[in-house]
Amino acid sequence: MRAHLVRVDAVIVQAVIAGALSFSHLHDLAAAAGQGGWKAWAYPVSVDLLLVAAWRRMRQRQRAGQAAGSPRLWFLVALAASLGANVATAGLLDLDHVPASLRVVVAGWPAVAFFGGTLLAHTPHGPGMSAAPEPPAADPSEEEATTPAAVDALAPDALPAPVPEPATVEPETVPAPPPGPAVPLPPVLIDRVRALADEHRSATGRPADPDAVRARLGLPPSMTASVAAHL
Repeated sequence: MRAHLVRVDAVIVQAVIAGALSFSHLHDLAAAAGQGGWKAWAYPVSVDLLLVAAWRRMRQRQRAGQAAGSPRLWFLVALAASLGANVATAGLLDLDHVPASLRVVVAGWPAVAFFGGTLLAHTPHGPGMSAAPEPPAADPSEEEATTPAAVDALAPDALPAPVPEPATVEPETVPAPPPGPAVPLPPVLIDRVRALADEHRSATGRPADPDAVRARLGLPPSMTASVAAHL
């Protein structure tokens, strides 16, 4: 964590130093080109603001998947102005005898910066650059054509013929198969059947149901007749 903070602090310090030097070079060049007083201090502010605004708008359009040609153009213009001032004040230009062409460029910069900043401010950004077109309004004459009166006015031949409903076929009732012959039960099951029957009779006073006894013994339904034979 501490190493990360050191790296971040170094980047910030480097950015502050570079910004201060570029600011000073732009001020010196503007003053040498005849823009004295507060105007010399306004030039570096104008260049740096255009540089930052163009960079931010360029990044916004790139994240939105849109073309960033216009912001990139103004970013390069501001970068050229800043870099040109840095190079011009490095001893390659006599600041006491500035060429007339450079004086014209410096004097015309405010109009260029204003034009670029206005375009950047009014450039749509974000996923919704243009509103979706509204659907066309429905024609009242088309709505009237679909009224019940218009449907009644149609020729009978134009209407589709009614589809006859399929006849319902009642399913045939399949008679239940007759119960098969009683299967002899082992003596152990016979004793169990009689014990359950006696238990049911003593508890309810009624004879036991063969199907209920068969179910309690866990026998298949086909053994009901066998159980009933021993009740």
